[in-house]
Amino acid sequence: MDQFQVEPEEGKQRFHDFNLPDDVMHAIADLEFKYCSAIQAATLNQSLAGNDMIGKAQTGTGKTAAFLISIITDLIDFPLEHKRARGVPRALIIAPTRELTLQIASDAEQLSKYCDLSVVSLVGGMDYDKQRKQLAARPVDILVATPGRLIDFVRSSDVDLGDVEVMVLDEADRMLSMGFIPDVRTIIRHTPRKGDRQTLLYSATFTDDIMNLAKQWTVDAQVIEIEPEKRSTDSVTQQVYLVSRQEKYTLLRNFMRANQLERVIVFGNRRDETRRLAERLQKDGLSAALLSGEIPQQKRLKTLEAFRSGTINILVATDVAGRGIHVDGVSHVINYALPEDPDDYVHRIGRTGRAGSTGTSISFASEDDAFLIPDIEAEAGVKMECIYPDPHLLQSL
Repeated sequence: MDQFQVEPEEGKQRFHDFNLPDDVMHAIADLEFKYCSAIQAATLNQSLAGNDMIGKAQTGTGKTAAFLISIITDLIDFPLEHKRARGVPRALIIAPTRELTLQIASDAEQLSKYCDLSVVSLVGGMDYDKQRKQLAARPVDILVATPGRLIDFVRSSDVDLGDVEVMVLDEADRMLSMGFIPDVRTIIRHTPRKGDRQTLLYSATFTDDIMNLAKQWTVDAQVIEIEPEKRSTDSVTQQVYLVSRQEKYTLLRNFMRANQLERVIVFGNRRDETRRLAERLQKDGLSAALLSGEIPQQKRLKTLEAFRSGTINILVATDVAGRGIHVDGVSHVINYALPEDPDDYVHRIGRTGRAGSTGTSISFASEDDAFLIPDIEAEAGVKMECIYPDPHLLQSL
């Protein structure tokens, strides 16, 4: 701790202020976390005290680190005296997508690297037997899973949720919209009763449906609502190119070539649209790859790694796949098609301008979707600059 000094600063809370275990602070120092984000400052006291909590926060606000720090601290401070059976986790984190689940597991491993804790992730689309062997290798402390795959393991008796001490439901609104709530209900019935476990629920929105579910699954929950300091961060320049539907691809290809961009994510609304787009970019000699739900999970992981390493410059993604992308150094996000859900726009542009860097979001608006702009501006809290692209960017080869 002598090597990790952070000076107090007015209006900011330090991780030093929470009396966290040295092993956790060591990992925090490695990650160069100094001051808490708004959601971390607001929730850590509550979660460390063992309270149930309902937190409203967007992606990219630091909520994952907040609940992981709390979980890891709890597991260290209250070690079990008896030996545990395999496949009986102490902490359970449920997330809606494979990418998000794997990202949370990776973050958990980083934050617990100096602790003798085991982290296992269970997601569909990957080798079932390999995941079963991971469960059987040693007692599991933190289990991170998607609902469907977790139910498979519970039904096969490879996972027993009867001793779960802390349960986290991340992106509850996304689980609701994706139809996973019946699966989540089934999972929760296998955990201890509410009150006998700590429950932390996070959602980007507080709809009546979400609040009703939260009341069913929590006891005297602290409700913490964090509006993002910047609804769509000030670190991202946002522009809209007004273009016809037929000119979109030419504009994208020429823009990429003219600017020689190294790390760009292009978002489409549908799998078939993103597939065709990736194929056309590849055919035109651009280093592009597809990331969507139709791609096998192992290939998706390899694609993400190639994108991180710079082997691939352009990632063409759908919204579901895109939510799990946490890659530093993304200079541009291009919305090839405007999202129908304004909240998806905020998630998309959150892929750039991360970790203190700046980024650019460019949206292509045509006669098909320009009407969506006012709702997106309202959700993002900005007035976007609408411009016509330079004529040379619309010239065919």
